[in-house]
Amino acid sequence: MRTRKRYLPLAAGLLLLSSLTACSTGDDEPTVPAGPVPEGLEKYYGQRLEWGDCEPYATDAMARQAFSRDGLECARLTVPLSYDEPQGTTITVGLLRSPAGDRDNRIGSLVMNPGGPGGSGMTTAAQLANAVSATELGERFDFVGFDPRGVGASEPVIECLTDAEMDADRADTTAMDGVDDVADAERQAKDFAAKCAERTQHGEKMLANLGTRDVVRDMDVLRSALGDEKLTYLGYSYGTRIGTAYAETFPGNVRALLLDGAVDPEQDMVESLVAQAEGFGGTFDKFVEWCVARQDCALGQDADTAVETYQDLVRPLLDAPVTVPDGRELSYDDATTATVAALYSKQLWPSLNQGLAGLAKGEGTVLMALADMYYERGPDGKYSSTQEGLTAIRCVDDPPVTDRKRIEQAQAEYVEKAPFLDAGLPPSSARDACAFWPVEHTSEPHLPDVDGIPPVLVISTTDDPATPYQAGVNLAKALGGRLLTFEGAQHTAFLSANDDCVDKAGVAYLVDGELPPEGTRCG
Repeated sequence: MRTRKRYLPLAAGLLLLSSLTACSTGDDEPTVPAGPVPEGLEKYYGQRLEWGDCEPYATDAMARQAFSRDGLECARLTVPLSYDEPQGTTITVGLLRSPAGDRDNRIGSLVMNPGGPGGSGMTTAAQLANAVSATELGERFDFVGFDPRGVGASEPVIECLTDAEMDADRADTTAMDGVDDVADAERQAKDFAAKCAERTQHGEKMLANLGTRDVVRDMDVLRSALGDEKLTYLGYSYGTRIGTAYAETFPGNVRALLLDGAVDPEQDMVESLVAQAEGFGGTFDKFVEWCVARQDCALGQDADTAVETYQDLVRPLLDAPVTVPDGRELSYDDATTATVAALYSKQLWPSLNQGLAGLAKGEGTVLMALADMYYERGPDGKYSSTQEGLTAIRCVDDPPVTDRKRIEQAQAEYVEKAPFLDAGLPPSSARDACAFWPVEHTSEPHLPDVDGIPPVLVISTTDDPATPYQAGVNLAKALGGRLLTFEGAQHTAFLSANDDCVDKAGVAYLVDGELPPEGTRCG
């Protein structure tokens, strides 16, 4: 198995009532820019969006299914490739909206991002549209999801590996336990970075302008094109980083920010990964607690030996992957990725147990399906752009990690905090693709400076595997916002935890600017 860095899906002041109601005229489309317009960008801020059928925007099987819901509309937002050259090359950002049900009492648009980085806001917005329509949000807001530049339906899209190359990368079972293997892994990482620059339209210039710095500027153009003088935003996971960066860049344009599943604004990539390991390790323990209480638990009935039993099941895949019916082979990486994917939601725990039980019998179908879900590989064998987007955006958002001793130490800490992910191999010093990225990073972790923004609502889940609870505590403090705690074991909670307490608090905040009482706990 090659060691690869994977970021697992995987950001004060008085709130005036007038700022909560004066977001839009309620007209279908703006004809002039709304709110402040940076000099030289008038044509972008004042553009008219042409909404229409969403079918042509679907780029993968998941999107095709999500976009088939009645009432959805899609459009393209034109933005400059480089904001330093607004008269130069342009690119487009894909948009999807579910229009407000009560046009007479419409507040404006609620813009959302699902995280990743690299996740499709269009697909997620389509999937959440029913949940939104069941609340006052669906009546009072147009619910708008966007695919960040380079992702999904936005054009051009990041392109690094072919579908066949992605399959081969996942199936690679070469054990990396020596100097030669480290060198080979770094050659592959360097090759990946070079392919991203070679295969993505506009090459290095596109890669240099993919990061959060540019996404938040696109989001401000979107705010104006939607006709909103101020932005109402819902960000999940990495989407909290987008929300935080927007508040820093455009503090006067913020109406409300609901940030769920926070990324700690001060953690670098290594610190974030180690914190994630603690989250996944803790949630795996919760899974074990649930599993051993069942007679059919694939890990037995003894919680003290469950990690060892799990390792006994998955480690043999390092040398002997299991063939699945479509001819592919379930690798160790696929099995552990399937496990991590299932830890995102308790609803997937029965499938994980079923998959581990199947692996004990030499079957890998269920675990492969869970891994495919995480990688967004459709039944036609085609992948979405999420994984490539994740790497490309992280590489330009954060300084690369090149210190070999720190890499080895981080890997040792990772498996110490999440022992179920210990492959039994020594920690590797191999650097990942970001160390060979062909362009400089454009952002870095830091304590945000957001003086003057309205109060922010941060939701953090006690046993969130991907974005640990403390990150939400830290973000709320950094933004001078209000923290709402959800007691549960899943990644993010608003509109997805089936918890009236969380949803009512979030809706009240987004609609009326009403914050929950200090110390509110749900779940």
